[in-house]
Amino acid sequence: MFIIKNKKIFLSISAVLVLCSVALLFIFPLKIGIDFKGGALTEVVYTSSRPAQADLDNVFKTLDLGSVLIQPTGELGYIVKSLDLNEAQHSLLLKTLSENGKSPLEEKDFNSIGPSVGRELTRKAIIAIILVSLAIILFIAFAFRKISRPVSSWKYGLMAVVSLLHDVIIPIGLFTLLSHFYGAEVDTLFVVAALTILGLSVSDTIVIFDRIRENLRNANKEIFSETVGKSLNQSYMRSVFTSLTVIIVLLSLFFFGPESTKYFALMLTAGMFFGTYSSIFLASPLLVLIEELQNKSK
Repeated sequence: MFIIKNKKIFLSISAVLVLCSVALLFIFPLKIGIDFKGGALTEVVYTSSRPAQADLDNVFKTLDLGSVLIQPTGELGYIVKSLDLNEAQHSLLLKTLSENGKSPLEEKDFNSIGPSVGRELTRKAIIAIILVSLAIILFIAFAFRKISRPVSSWKYGLMAVVSLLHDVIIPIGLFTLLSHFYGAEVDTLFVVAALTILGLSVSDTIVIFDRIRENLRNANKEIFSETVGKSLNQSYMRSVFTSLTVIIVLLSLFFFGPESTKYFALMLTAGMFFGTYSSIFLASPLLVLIEELQNKSK
């Protein structure tokens, strides 16, 4: 019952974190990658051994080629995303990738990514997030249709979506700091991370909501807040340990994985952490708050 008794404190913490994240988006706008604003995509395959990605990254930072993103592909290849290149810049790119001829390579593909592709990706990403949110509300409303008192079933879905927004907005706010200070860019992996956070977070919330549903069925004259508090006590450790397991794997990916997935792993780690927090300290206390407001309005 500690969480429910102090729900206003935890709800305030979430509100402050969300407001700070939104403020950061205005103070430090996200840097958009070429996946969304257009650029050039080059794929190369080395004939023998592939140079270390970190070494190539360091060299490209000294060149006047703008932002260059290198992603490993296969055992001997790299996919390189950059700004639009003229012929001289294209030659310089290939020369740098081959380490001035020390690492022979073959250029497999070279394409330009137009801004229209970026606009299409943006549109699809927004549609995907909206459809996921609506599907969550409908699914939870259906699953909880037999539990309509004291809180309507659709409100469980609504609170889950509020938690999801909380879980996505805060990592995005943290990503703005990475974007401003370390040059991290919004690309397709960023969108994948946001959608993954939605899926992981809602599963955690549904586990706790399902425990509330089971206890409501067995409750006689128990107060709703007591039922929610008991449900949290019965399920929060499971959520914490499950999330901790995933976070350990993600941190391993961040510290030991390739450079191209570091920001992806870091954003997912933040999403898992705040997703667990919202499932325990936000979604359920919000249900109790709604029930209390309903009683006051009667």
